[in-house]
Amino acid sequence: MDVKDFYYDLPQELIAQDPLEDRSSSRLLVLNKETGEMEHTNFKHIIDYLNPEDCLVLNNTKVIPARLFGEKEGTQAKIEILLLKRKENDIWETLVKPGKKAKPGTKIIFGQGLLVGEVLEVVEDGNRLIQFSYEGIFEEILDRLGQMPLPPYITHQLKDKNRYQTVYAKHDGSAAAPTAGLHFTPELLEQIKAKGIRIAEVTLHVGLGTFRPVKVENVQEHHMHSEFYMVTQEAADIINETKKKGGRVICVGTTSCRTIESAAAEDGTLRECSGWTDIFIYPGYQFKVLDALVTNFHLPESTLVMLVSALASRENIMNAYETAVKEKYRFFSFGDAMFIK
Repeated sequence: MDVKDFYYDLPQELIAQDPLEDRSSSRLLVLNKETGEMEHTNFKHIIDYLNPEDCLVLNNTKVIPARLFGEKEGTQAKIEILLLKRKENDIWETLVKPGKKAKPGTKIIFGQGLLVGEVLEVVEDGNRLIQFSYEGIFEEILDRLGQMPLPPYITHQLKDKNRYQTVYAKHDGSAAAPTAGLHFTPELLEQIKAKGIRIAEVTLHVGLGTFRPVKVENVQEHHMHSEFYMVTQEAADIINETKKKGGRVICVGTTSCRTIESAAAEDGTLRECSGWTDIFIYPGYQFKVLDALVTNFHLPESTLVMLVSALASRENIMNAYETAVKEKYRFFSFGDAMFIK
């Protein structure tokens, strides 16, 4: 399977640079995964496509303001770091720019000394392990000094940090937002619950590898980054009961999809669990739990385009994307949505 099979031509101006004023006013392309038929509507009408026996699976991870700007001790050279993974004792795996200024032993000063980082070692992919020292609570200092780690294709400054956060975000740990969830408002979620649709919350902390391009020609040779996930007993029960009653399990976002597909037993049942997953879903994959998916429009040749193609077929997805370009849908993180049913 060639990575070029998942290419489509996207005009630069269709990449959404800013979130809409009203989260639920984005457009929604509804795609029938069997027939390839499409409908065009507004996201707030997604409720019309959900049935009382269905269940929505949400990823309740919270993005941390993981981008920090500091100065190298002694030279005042500017250094930018991105927090990737918390290790232990205030040690984080980070991405550092420019890397050549961050040799082991280097100290980086943030916020006039509110936070100090010392580079311990260089690890895989040129990432740095940095130990932080500070007084007070790390999360509060991060909230003060850090910026949201917006994807590289978004060049505008984000005025409100919360707009790169779902309204149901709870557990700190992501370097990127589960963006399909950005379309939901508290009001829309209440209406969905009132219709009898159950909500199951799972957690997957999204890593920056989600933006890593596929560098191999043969899709099967690509190695996915690993991400931490958690499924509670409550969420497992809701999903298992939905399946038993013949309802659909509808994931909001590819991260929720990867979580439940990683956690499921071969027979599609779930139980409370947590761990790391590097599951890679591409055409040919047999879904164990997922029936339908709410998702955004993804980058050409990305693992996420491959995942949605596994659900609805490459041909149907490429047709839908071509239509979305023609109809001038907004693409990527702050863009419009698709419901694959």
